[in-house]
Amino acid sequence: MDYLLSADGSLLGLFVSSFLAATLLPGGSEAVLFAVVRLHPEQTATALMLATVGNTLGGMSTYLLARLLPQKELPARLAAVKRYGAASLALAWAPLVGDALCAAAGWLRLNWLACMLWMALGKFARYVVVVAGAGMF
Repeated sequence: MDYLLSADGSLLGLFVSSFLAATLLPGGSEAVLFAVVRLHPEQTATALMLATVGNTLGGMSTYLLARLLPQKELPARLAAVKRYGAASLALAWAPLVGDALCAAAGWLRLNWLACMLWMALGKFARYVVVVAGAGMF
């Protein structure tokens, strides 16, 4: 138990929580990030980066799985993602629609690098708000 409360254990738990929260599994990485920066304020920058990387990698795993699906006729629901392209993934952090956006981008075979960059930008911005709410900025 002591390891989990240590800075290293907390950061590892944050990374895993962030990754899993961005997949189809339910999870709240924001609460874990909030707790980590309150327990270990000296690790704020590292925690912010690990949460962003973990959450982005989780989103990219959804993107990859959807990319493996065969393409057929374009569902009407994907028209907005097709129209706005990778930039729509700046909202990949949003509850309920975030996972669907990642999957849609993969299914549409949008450029993976552009998708990853937009996704990371949106997720980073969301985590900055969480860290600010924890009183760390």
